[in-house]
Amino acid sequence: MTGTLLAIASAIFFPGIILRVKSIASGRKGPGLLQPWKNINLFFRKSSVFSTTTSFIFRLAPAVYLATIFCALLLLPFPGMPSAFGFEGDFILFAYLLALGKLLFILGALDTGSSFEGMGANREALYSMLTEPAFFILLGTLSLLSGQLSMQGIFSHFQFAGEFSLIAGAIAIYLLVQIAMIENSRMPVDDPKTHLELTMVHEVMILDYSGVDLALIQTGTNLKFVLYGGLIANLILPVEGGWLGANMPLFFLVQAGFAAAIGLMESFRARKKLAKNPQFIVTLSSIALIAFIVVLLLTRNLIR
Repeated sequence: MTGTLLAIASAIFFPGIILRVKSIASGRKGPGLLQPWKNINLFFRKSSVFSTTTSFIFRLAPAVYLATIFCALLLLPFPGMPSAFGFEGDFILFAYLLALGKLLFILGALDTGSSFEGMGANREALYSMLTEPAFFILLGTLSLLSGQLSMQGIFSHFQFAGEFSLIAGAIAIYLLVQIAMIENSRMPVDDPKTHLELTMVHEVMILDYSGVDLALIQTGTNLKFVLYGGLIANLILPVEGGWLGANMPLFFLVQAGFAAAIGLMESFRARKKLAKNPQFIVTLSSIALIAFIVVLLLTRNLIR
């Protein structure tokens, strides 16, 4: 649980680092590191407003969205520290917990009866469906390379030094960064600052949320970034470092570097056309599949 609490603590500064990097890159003063959480705190102090056309699904979706992300966080191991509830094949539950939260989120958007939110929900479902193979192929590759079936076993036996693991680790970090950007509706598939409903994905889905419900959604989004940052940290940081030793500050350093990388990519990266997004996402699955085949060849499992 200590690792989970520290991951939650790192989420406090994660969105602020993204905003600061984007502000510096564009030559603006920008908000402070804690401004995003000040906004969330403001939403928590406001009451929610519900349309008369919505049902209980719309009200339930934000709480389920945040709860599934927190449960997935409990399955995440940390360098030098096991996960709270890990088991063989736990990465499957990890992925589908996030999918369950996304499903309720999509149903909540459809429940409003808005054509704009319906378009956003359609795009969100399509992007998540196309991203799922890349994640499972990637975890399958790491499992094959380490000979383990749980995330704790995969990362504890994965050494970021050997001739095979170095290449696989670099590809895994690239794919996890891109998957995190897609799952959180950031560049290049979506622009969180756009105000044109016809091209919005995530932002158009939360147009009808306000108050506490909007705060829950934004909190869940910040925690989801930390989830993927935790996966990257497990690939980079050595298990021998010990959680209470050097790994604790290094974990926060990885999260800060991940947030800074997102800020830089969003500063110098244009959003793709909507018609190009599926091609881009499928390309990630192709890269993961190539890595899987290469690992099969290198470990001689393909010719047995």
